Amino acid sequence: MNNPEQPISPDQLARECLEYYLQEGSLPKMPEVLPPEYEARAGVFVSLKKDGQLRGCIGTVEPVRDNLAEEIAANAVSAAVRDPRFPAVSREEMEDITVSVDILGPMEPVKSEKDLDPQNYGVLVCSGSRSGLLLPKLEGINTVEKQVEIARSKAAISPGEPVQLYRFKVTRYSEH
Repeated sequence: MNNPEQPISPDQLARECLEYYLQEGSLPKMPEVLPPEYEARAGVFVSLKKDGQLRGCIGTVEPVRDNLAEEIAANAVSAAVRDPRFPAVSREEMEDITVSVDILGPMEPVKSEKDLDPQNYGVLVCSGSRSGLLLPKLEGINTVEKQVEIARSKAAISPGEPVQLYRFKVTRYSEH
């Protein structure tokens, strides 16, 4: 990771950690003193795209690591090598990969779909132990109904099944 006096954006941090991992087989050591913006804790999703198509996306709804830098680093590696929908990303592919990082704001329970907006809020749909999350501002997802349908599908929650809905905002950092 760069020197803490030289700020690095979350998407740059994700890329550097991922490239290091693909070369060395481990995460880089984080500096003992982090820039203040990385000391916080939050849920983070890291998305990888190749030629505009999703190539990997893994995240945490709630923070599970000590700080934002560690959350970004771990989720970047997971998106590249642990997303079961895709084969692991290779070092050679990295020049064709674009990285984005979504830092999740707090989850807010909502009473109905009327409180959602796929351009402004992500959605978390829960039923029992199953949950599905969809980030906001995704290409091709322009209606609340479509956003909730996809989140339900990710969690194997049938259309008629009662759910709890949560919305959240994200701060997105993207290379492009």
